[in-house]
Amino acid sequence: MPRCLARLVSCLLLVAALHALGGGSVLAQAPSPGTTGEPAQTLTPGEAKSLARLLENAESRQALVEKLNAIAAQPTGGQAAGAPAVAEQPAAPAVEPARRSLPRQIAEFTRDAGEGAAAFAVRVLSDLRGLAAIGDGRQIDWGALGQTVLQLAIVVAVTVAVFRLLNAATRVVYARLGRSAGRAGLLGSLALLAGSTVLDAVMILIAWGVGYAIALGVLGTAGRMDIVQTLYLNAFLIIELIKVVLRAVFAPRYADLRILPFSDLNAAYWYSWLSRIVSLLGYGSLVVVPVVNANLGFTTGRSLQVLIALTGLVMAILVILQNRRPVRDGLRRHATERGDMTARVAAQIGRVWHIAALAYVLALFVVWVSRPGDAMTYMLMATGKTIGAVLIGFLVVSAISRAIAGGLHVPDEMRERLPLLEGRLNAFVPNVLRAVRLIVFLFVVGAVLDAWDVADLGGWLASEGGQTFVAALASAAAILFVAWLLWLGMSSWVEYRLNPNVGRAAGARERTLLQLLRNAMTVLLIAIALMLALSEIGVNIGPLLAGAGVLGLAIGFGAQKMVQDVITGAFIQFENAINEGDVVTVAGTTGVVEKLTVRSVGLRDLSGTYHIVPFSAVDTVSNFMRGFAYHVAAIGVAYREDVDEVKQAMRDAFDDLRAGEHGANILDDIEMQGVTEFADSAVTVRARIKTLPGMQWAVGRAYNEVVKRVFDRRGIEIPFPHRTIYWGEDKQGHAPALRVDSDHKAAPGGSLPAASMSES
Repeated sequence: MPRCLARLVSCLLLVAALHALGGGSVLAQAPSPGTTGEPAQTLTPGEAKSLARLLENAESRQALVEKLNAIAAQPTGGQAAGAPAVAEQPAAPAVEPARRSLPRQIAEFTRDAGEGAAAFAVRVLSDLRGLAAIGDGRQIDWGALGQTVLQLAIVVAVTVAVFRLLNAATRVVYARLGRSAGRAGLLGSLALLAGSTVLDAVMILIAWGVGYAIALGVLGTAGRMDIVQTLYLNAFLIIELIKVVLRAVFAPRYADLRILPFSDLNAAYWYSWLSRIVSLLGYGSLVVVPVVNANLGFTTGRSLQVLIALTGLVMAILVILQNRRPVRDGLRRHATERGDMTARVAAQIGRVWHIAALAYVLALFVVWVSRPGDAMTYMLMATGKTIGAVLIGFLVVSAISRAIAGGLHVPDEMRERLPLLEGRLNAFVPNVLRAVRLIVFLFVVGAVLDAWDVADLGGWLASEGGQTFVAALASAAAILFVAWLLWLGMSSWVEYRLNPNVGRAAGARERTLLQLLRNAMTVLLIAIALMLALSEIGVNIGPLLAGAGVLGLAIGFGAQKMVQDVITGAFIQFENAINEGDVVTVAGTTGVVEKLTVRSVGLRDLSGTYHIVPFSAVDTVSNFMRGFAYHVAAIGVAYREDVDEVKQAMRDAFDDLRAGEHGANILDDIEMQGVTEFADSAVTVRARIKTLPGMQWAVGRAYNEVVKRVFDRRGIEIPFPHRTIYWGEDKQGHAPALRVDSDHKAAPGGSLPAASMSES
């Protein structure tokens, strides 16, 4: 205290001297234009805070007045008598403070934290030692003190008696409300609970009003009441209303009105201990301490307040530690029974609730000791803001979690038109909701820190920097959202155009171009949206654009093959050479086109192998799916067969084919081209059938089957390779003897006839 007082006096003297020299206020005065002197010095935030705290304390204020009077009584002349004259020194040039390194900042922070904790502990011990000096140096009017205590006891007895009588008279009403709540649903129970809470609060107000009437009309003189009675009545109103909230939460007497899943024993336990702690802190701080301050001195009152806070701290810590596991196990069982998102969040809270509770009661104790003047008001405001922020955040996060778990559903008609829309929405919207959930969590944390004066979130949001940051973040989010809407609309339009169940079916070229359009627009939207979003949050995109240009130039030189792929692919698309679903031959590979990008084509061949062919490797494109196609039937028959008969059989087979299921795929009559080759074992007769593009293979397979049946019925031989074996002859024309198996008989004369032998 002496050090703080000396520092405060020095600050006041400095302010007074600067005020006398500058002729005005120096607390926030800047040097006027044209002046060359040093700027007026101001109080630092720490000095201003120390000044405010010292002026709040009556003892410190009195000591300050005495010190200032002693200074004022010293000889004038600019310095105290006997003080050595101090020569004026030229002002030292301003030196910019050196930038502190991160390790130094951490070291200074830990040092300040350690010193603050040690100073706090010393302060608490010194305050407790003040109880040993009760009444020292003060003349206590014990008669007046007894009269005050007696009148206070009368007011206390009246208010408590009135409240108990009202409570006993309304038990029937509470019982009826409880029975009604047992039969009602959730909303009905909430309404009945609200009604019982209002009734409870009305009884408190009635008892408070009766107490005020007794204090003014019976105990007071000339309509004036003692300040101690006012303190009690105000404390009674505040504390009992807090207990009303506790009774609404726990409902210790009427279980049917209880919303939270507490057993009767647990509800009574928690309400009992919490109400005791609230009564101890409330009545002790708002009634007992002011009475002691007025009659026994501020030092004794200060010591008593610290003792009350320490007692409440010990009680709260014991209750928390005793119920750490029961609360955790109860929340875990509740989560197992319900299984929804809210219950799972409650189970996670059950693991760490005791840590948060201990931190809260310790913060309450520190504030109570550090800010004795407004500890109760500060804690009530901070606690209320914290509960409100956490409750709102919990409700918002729970709603978002339910939306994420449930997903989005589109109407059946829209699902039929846009089958992929629901999947796109469920792929994007949950991620946005997760981001919103994170932002809500950060704002809840900021609101809690702001409520406890750790961070000034409200001031930061009201400042120019905070508003600029929030506006930039909102603008960036709006840009990304609009870009997503454009992408969703464009993708849905392409999907609608490609949907064969709606409108006319899109052709192969249209499908290819629409998919390429969707890919190109996606890349373009992503690039533009990212650039605009970065620009909104303050990133200079000029260097990014320049870097992108340089990077593109480097890629152009280093990836010439890729550039060739893109250019060749663009010309191939421009010439409509390949579309998805076509059967083509490119770079020696034949297959169905499954995927077509601006730089490559994906083929699936007959064996199911997937090939990716870059367009730079494509010299020739052979497309089997343009306009029409032909099945070329080159059929070999034996040399002994009549060609005209073979042609007629092939025409008859074509007629049978055309009359069947493949008739719709045939575009014209068979084109008979006649004999095209004299092969080793057969004469090749060729014909050609004109079909729809892509149907030539199916028509050809069906025609071969019909030709085989017709040839078999007419005895037309479809030969396979033949080989004639010559055994040799003597001059009489007889062939040499041939050894045969014992199961076979030789021909007369010991020779066998010339035989034909097949080869596969």
